[in-house]
Amino acid sequence: MPVVAGGVGANLRLRALLDDAAARDGFSVFYPAMEFCTDNGAMIALAGAMRLQAMGPPEKSYRFAIHPRWDLADTDPKEMER
Repeated sequence: MPVVAGGVGANLRLRALLDDAAARDGFSVFYPAMEFCTDNGAMIALAGAMRLQAMGPPEKSYRFAIHPRWDLADTDPKEMER
C-alpha cells in the first residue's frame, strides 16, 4: 500500500491523480490527515542548527561544503569541512 506523506501529501492534485490510478489499477493509497502533511523545513533547520552548534564558534566564517546525503548522526566538524 503506497503512503504519501510530508509536504507532498498536501498536494490535492497529486492526491486526485493517485486516487484515479489506484481505482484504475486496483490498489489503495494512504494519506495522513492534512494537519500531518507539512513540509519538513523545520526539521531541516533544526538539523542545521545542531550541526552548526556542534562545530563551535567559527574560526573564519560559516562556509561549509554542501553534502546532499549527509548522515544526520555525523556531527564531526572535520567531516563538515569536506
